[in-house]
Amino acid sequence: MSNEESKAILLVEDNPDDVALTLRAFKRSHLMNPLVVVRDGVEALDFLFARGAYADRAGAPLPTLVILDLKLPKLDGLGVLQALRADARTALLPTVVLTSSKEEQDVVSSYSFGANSYVRKPVDFIEFVEAVKLLGLYWLALNQIPPRSISP
Repeated sequence: MSNEESKAILLVEDNPDDVALTLRAFKRSHLMNPLVVVRDGVEALDFLFARGAYADRAGAPLPTLVILDLKLPKLDGLGVLQALRADARTALLPTVVLTSSKEEQDVVSSYSFGANSYVRKPVDFIEFVEAVKLLGLYWLALNQIPPRSISP
């Protein structure tokens, strides 16, 4: 797998409008990392753990970053966070909650379950593009990611 493929971003988002908006924001921000989109929490875990429709990913590198909505079908974002943090392969995977929720409990729960960051989706497109640009610059350019394998 090429270096570029190993720096993919996993976007977990069920709203097609928000997916399109995020893709446009990444393009406008000149963030060239491949973006993989999954539509629910179960599909996200299948992708990350190479199960079901994604079984052919066995041995493939994890994405560099997971951008996770909270309100998802089948398994919500908090359930995804719990599963990620419970597995040694994904326990340290940088995960940013990007959601429209303004509920204080969602912020507290996200951090309690191991989110690395919580970002509210701006409603205005220009503000959304700027938020995605800053998110990408920090998590993809400045942040030092943990090693791919950790000792028990």
